[in-house]
Amino acid sequence: MVGTTEPLHRSLCSNGSLYNCNVLEEKLDELRCLVGKTDGDPLRIVSVGAGAWGSVFAALLQDTYGQFREKVQIRIWRRPGKAVDRATAENLFEVINSREDVLRRLIRRCAYLKYVEARLGDRTLLADEILKDGFCLNMIDTPLCPLKVVTNLQEAVWDADIVVNGLPSTETREVFEEICNYWKERITMPIIISLSKGIEAALHPVPHIITPTQMINRATGVPIENILYLGGPNIASEIYNKEYANARICGAEKWRKALAKFLRQPHFIVWDNSDLVTHEVMGGLKNVYAIGAGMVAALTNESATSKSVYFAHCTSEMIFITHLLAEEPEKLAGPLLADTYVTLLKGRNAWYGQMLAKGELSRDMGDSITGKGMIQGVSAVGAFYELLSQSSLSVLHPDGSKPVAPVELCPLLNTLYKILITREKSTQAILQALRDETLNDPRDRIEIAQSHAFYRPSLLGKP
Repeated sequence: MVGTTEPLHRSLCSNGSLYNCNVLEEKLDELRCLVGKTDGDPLRIVSVGAGAWGSVFAALLQDTYGQFREKVQIRIWRRPGKAVDRATAENLFEVINSREDVLRRLIRRCAYLKYVEARLGDRTLLADEILKDGFCLNMIDTPLCPLKVVTNLQEAVWDADIVVNGLPSTETREVFEEICNYWKERITMPIIISLSKGIEAALHPVPHIITPTQMINRATGVPIENILYLGGPNIASEIYNKEYANARICGAEKWRKALAKFLRQPHFIVWDNSDLVTHEVMGGLKNVYAIGAGMVAALTNESATSKSVYFAHCTSEMIFITHLLAEEPEKLAGPLLADTYVTLLKGRNAWYGQMLAKGELSRDMGDSITGKGMIQGVSAVGAFYELLSQSSLSVLHPDGSKPVAPVELCPLLNTLYKILITREKSTQAILQALRDETLNDPRDRIEIAQSHAFYRPSLLGKP
């Protein structure tokens, strides 16, 4: 049954001591009160999308608050019918048998036999089926707690108090437009927490960025005050395995402070911040350059020198871009670099760049990769390039000779666009861009950004 997760896993803190259930219940009661819940009416939380982060987020909540069944209900929605291939089923079987706690749990739930049959090729498992047992298709090696899985979107969201957007940015608008149909008769608006990192570019009436929270706002009519973004320098599987991590929840003060307290755990510290859109955009920006970092690592046999040269140039481009997007970009330096660093170390976008450079993946295979999910950096490359190539945003060239579109001062972004979007160049082009003898010192780009009035509030939809 859902809610009967392993008691030790649920209630142990990172230091091994029993977590004070009274403190947890108090945090839950505070949020219930703020939302306006009465006795006997559970707080309904649903995660929409079952990628790695969306699944881990739901599992963390289930582990922490699932014991209070009369006060909170935690569910996750994913599309039905996606088959688990034979190779993944074999890997999953090995994972199950390597973990005694998982093996015992499945046997106790009479769920083990189907994994044996799938290993032998006598049965085809479905992604929603294994998620109920705590296995995310994009993160097979990290078993989660059992989850309440709903495959009917209307059933999942129609009465939800808190909706967690665990979808890729490329799917967010379409799914929330459908959700809007189920909320037409709602009296109260839900709270939405978006985990999505990605952007779209819009060119009319002026060039500007569209983020997932803005997509949700426009698709559903839910006030932007009820929509928040949660992100930080972390890897989903490591958070679930209780590696120390931190994140920021950004949005209106009414909800962000209460939710930060509700989500905070001994191993997962959640801060709050009012700057919603800028943090969201930065989460998408680092994915762009992570793909290039993976290419450089693969093409140079993990050369530390080459990777550091790339890092110097990519960070200077990110700093340059943040000066266009933020009035006080220096406040973003720490969070952006931290998020970039962890993505370069272990993120799926860097992995994707490596696989492309090694020839183990091709662009013809698309952006959704089995076992990894959506590679959001690809669409972000296209969006940032399209946006920053607009002549209306022109800045003065370093030599002072003429105004140029901002993208002309971002050679790595330019090259990634030609590799990933137009496909007119091979992955080797990223090394050629780094070794271009006419390339400016990355410090020059930073100095240009810091010494000129570059800020363009219209890029984030501000007047």
